[in-house]
Amino acid sequence: MEPQRIVAFARDPAQLLDAAERGVVVRAADYDVPQSLLAGFRGIERLLFISASEVGRRERQHRAVIDAARTAGVRFIAYTSILHADRSPIKLAQEHRATESAIQASGIPYALLRHGWYSENFTAWAPSEIARGTVIGSAGDGLFSSAARADFAAAAAAVLADETIRNQTFELAGDDAFTLSQYASELSAASGKPVRYVDMPVPAYRDELTRIGLPLEVATMLAESNGKAAQGALFDQGRALSRLIGRPTTPMRDTIREVVSGAA
Repeated sequence: MEPQRIVAFARDPAQLLDAAERGVVVRAADYDVPQSLLAGFRGIERLLFISASEVGRRERQHRAVIDAARTAGVRFIAYTSILHADRSPIKLAQEHRATESAIQASGIPYALLRHGWYSENFTAWAPSEIARGTVIGSAGDGLFSSAARADFAAAAAAVLADETIRNQTFELAGDDAFTLSQYASELSAASGKPVRYVDMPVPAYRDELTRIGLPLEVATMLAESNGKAAQGALFDQGRALSRLIGRPTTPMRDTIREVVSGAA
């Protein structure tokens, strides 16, 4: 698709200068400013709706997006939700369920792109984990079906480009699942240094995350999600993601090796 047919939104359009230089149309839009959403969505036919990052405020913010899209005449919404949102025990899923319901009630044709965990959620910690020789968590032997952000982005592009997709739900996850013990082994293999997984109760993991500097609400969310992964909340073997993008998803070991080589 020609860049000039794509519109990108940001609270501060200056953050999208690279996209603008490639010919993409850039507009200001803010989840908390409904008027900006309505103005920004004028003339938009197919909208990729990326969930907001402010947990606890997202239901209201997301309803503003949906209302603006309906008023502006948007003809299709692809929304980035969470894996198995309709039955997930993870607390993060609550706002996603509310958003999915609001989209369905809006009458706008849609695709629900239910994302598993991003591989980069793990590898952001890789340098420090390698340095101290441990990966910590509360997932036990729970499996994570993660994929690279680029895989999820490719799926979103494929859905937006396919006008035959209407009112469908996609459980998007990586082809190859792993436990945190296996993740630690991959870190060790890539770095040449011993790395082991240390499992701990959810409250202890939360406290450790706060000790290393995460805000309490973020630490609580991560620890709770990790604990629910022990029950299978972040595992899926349907391979809908690889079918959408027409290739296997990026293996975790590849994402790890990229991070390790970049840090060397």
